[in-house]
Amino acid sequence: MEHDKEKTVVDLRELRRQSGSDAVAVAPEGGAAARDHTASARAADVDGGSDIHETLDHATQAWLSRFTHGLSPAALMAAWFDWATHIAAAPGKRLQLAEKASDQAIRQAGFMMKCATTTDDTTPCIDPLPQDKRFSDDAWQTKPFNMIYQSFLLQQQWWHHVVTDVPGVTAEHERELQFLTRQFLDMLSPSNFLLTNPEVLAKTREEAGQNLVRGMQNLLENVRGNMTGAPPTGTEDFVTGRDVATTKGKVVYSNRLIELLQYAPATDKVRAEPILIVPAWIMKYYILDLSPQNSLVRWLVQQGHTVFMISWKNPDEGDRDLTMDDYRRLGILKALDVVGDIVPGQKIQGVGYCLGGTLLSIAAAAMERDGDARLASLSLLASQVDFSEPGELALFINESQLAFLDSVMWKQGYLDTTQMAGAFQMLRSNDLIWSRMVREYLMGEDQSMFDLMAWNADATRMPYRMHSEYLRKLYLNNDLTEGRFAVEGRPVHVSDIRLPIFAVGTARDHVAPWKSVFKIDMLSDTDVTFALTSGGHNAGIVTPPDHHRRTYQIRSRKASDLHVGPDTWVKETPEQAGSWWLPWGEWLNAQSSATAAPPRMGRKGQPPIADAPGTYVFQK
Repeated sequence: MEHDKEKTVVDLRELRRQSGSDAVAVAPEGGAAARDHTASARAADVDGGSDIHETLDHATQAWLSRFTHGLSPAALMAAWFDWATHIAAAPGKRLQLAEKASDQAIRQAGFMMKCATTTDDTTPCIDPLPQDKRFSDDAWQTKPFNMIYQSFLLQQQWWHHVVTDVPGVTAEHERELQFLTRQFLDMLSPSNFLLTNPEVLAKTREEAGQNLVRGMQNLLENVRGNMTGAPPTGTEDFVTGRDVATTKGKVVYSNRLIELLQYAPATDKVRAEPILIVPAWIMKYYILDLSPQNSLVRWLVQQGHTVFMISWKNPDEGDRDLTMDDYRRLGILKALDVVGDIVPGQKIQGVGYCLGGTLLSIAAAAMERDGDARLASLSLLASQVDFSEPGELALFINESQLAFLDSVMWKQGYLDTTQMAGAFQMLRSNDLIWSRMVREYLMGEDQSMFDLMAWNADATRMPYRMHSEYLRKLYLNNDLTEGRFAVEGRPVHVSDIRLPIFAVGTARDHVAPWKSVFKIDMLSDTDVTFALTSGGHNAGIVTPPDHHRRTYQIRSRKASDLHVGPDTWVKETPEQAGSWWLPWGEWLNAQSSATAAPPRMGRKGQPPIADAPGTYVFQK
């Protein structure tokens, strides 16, 4: 493989010499093929060095990213120009907006007149969206704050109409403008300012302004942390290996990309088939081994399973050339080899979380294609295989944005943690940015640190080439679902997976929307059990059995059953109280055979390397 890779790079260099450094000029015609060829040329530049022209382009865009926080100005301008030209040619739409503005002005004037002439509670003229909790406190219903927030909601509604249903504007650009408009309006919300937030004013009167003093201290502390790279206050109470990631085990294998953890048994007998967990490399693995009371790993071990966990290396500039196939080969396949040595003669139950589940699905499809029967089942936790509807995250993924992001990663060799965190925070700016600022800076409340939040602050990086491949081949081109994703030179197909599948989606997931996760049910020709749990991408997965506020829906489909859509599924599937872990545990047991004595810790003749949680998890 390495020889073929080197040959490809040499061929691309020769093409540049023959065509004036323009390898793309000989690319096959057609969207996805041309894009793949362009991506290959970019990948070759990493090996062979960019010429002066490409270096200049990369350097310029990397410099621009310092002012745009990683967003492509060209992508933003394209969306605006599309809207501006089409609304200029749509007098009917402009007339409709004028009529809406007039109607809302009348509604607002009528509401304000009622507020001025009566002392009774006045019925609002517009209600917030169901997920908008900014104005839920009773203080917002008092004068003049009810008039202030009602005026804001009317403005918010009008601006939504401004960027929606403009004839000729592409759906992609419409979504981008809706998102950007919402970001701008969220910033201007009256809940964000001292003089227009009655809750903050009441707190200020009650405490004689001490809340603002504490808020300033919180602000200075956060600024200091951002400048020095110090972790948030409170994370020192959640030390990896002491407070979190405490399940007993050993590192039984290590290479340049992974450490493989084997956890010590907690029962006299264990299920014969071991479990291999593949977490996402965008995060530290111990999201699945948090505090003892909510550790998925500890719970599995206590249920009598032998559990192995991949702990990914936190890549740096020296890992810029790592590819998705490196993650498959050096990660999943090497882990399967080692698990097979420790538990010989037994199939393995594969569990993948987030990106780890996507890569595990790719590996499983390739294994089925090649006759590799080492897997017994597949559990996919908040993992996508179809990326045609990835939610608002798609707003950050188009050709312009990815070219810009390539330049950012080209300079560093990786995607930095703060750049990823910023994108995810923008998806839920009300909850993750503005509401937090109100609590910390205006209300003067200290951020209450807990294990999941401390883990979230312990972020990882993404290698240049792997991340570029992942975004282009999966998110942008959807190659896996459309049969173009190649493993070892041949395409793989999700429909080839014949293993029983248990898939989990989370209801409030802004990273992997549950309807996108649900598509594994429609794409596979095997038995599929799908569970939809309350909560978000992380908290919905970390749901121990004693979590009383969680609910879930679950339904199984045999390979011979007819498919149903997600809306029908959620309507017809009853909701149950409790944790999805319990039915999943029953499902895992159903895929297992007899019990046996626990296997040895580590491979024969190769003693364990270190105690869990290993060393890679501590890399910053």
